[in-house]
Amino acid sequence: MAMSSISEELAEIEGQISDIFRALSNGFQKLEKVKDTSRQSRQLEELTGKMRDCKRLIKEFDRELKDLDYKIDSETSKILNEKKQSMIKELNSYVALKKQYASNLDNKRVELFEGPGEGFAEDNVLLASSMTNQQLLDHGNKMTDETDQVIERSKKVVHETINVGTETAAALKAQTEQMSRIVNELDSIHFSIKKASQLVKEIGRQVATDRCIMAFLFLIVAGVIAIIIVKIVNPHNKDIRDIPGLAPPAPSRKLLWNPN
Repeated sequence: MAMSSISEELAEIEGQISDIFRALSNGFQKLEKVKDTSRQSRQLEELTGKMRDCKRLIKEFDRELKDLDYKIDSETSKILNEKKQSMIKELNSYVALKKQYASNLDNKRVELFEGPGEGFAEDNVLLASSMTNQQLLDHGNKMTDETDQVIERSKKVVHETINVGTETAAALKAQTEQMSRIVNELDSIHFSIKKASQLVKEIGRQVATDRCIMAFLFLIVAGVIAIIIVKIVNPHNKDIRDIPGLAPPAPSRKLLWNPN
């Protein structure tokens, strides 16, 4: 069944979705051949943008389908719903593939940190032969206190980092929800503009039809008026038929008696 025979809007949306699916298929095939992680990340972002566009178009397809529910039969509605479900499944398959590539990129970016090498602790070390037991004990206590202070500062930095990370995550979540709402509102506005354009076109066609009818009626009325005027001015004209419902002109009366 041709989609254009049902609705031109649905056919246009289906064509755009098909183009995006082809672009996604080619993009993921090229992504497998890319070895550089930065290039993979950029290409993955482009594919993610195409998937967002595809999701928006599927929403438009669903809205158009709901508007056509009262115009099409149940069999056609079933076929269109199956088409919508197949597009959703195909999009979900690309989303899962995108998540797999993103996970692989995250694993490649893990960095391992190593501690300082050997020999660093040899600086500023006093020889045991030149120190008494008390000096060794005092030096050890001093180093222990310094280590404890470093550990406390590190704990404080970790706690501050965790708090900042929690606040940042909450802010990002709120911004993501706000962006999602904005995208949905923009989709609704775009759909409303399209419907308004269709209504304006229909109103324009109706106005043009009404003008033609009014012009035709004006010509008919003008013709009838012209015939009536001609019949009144020249009642004996046999080329013009009498108008149904209009009485013929009264014959001139002759007087039987002439006083002259």
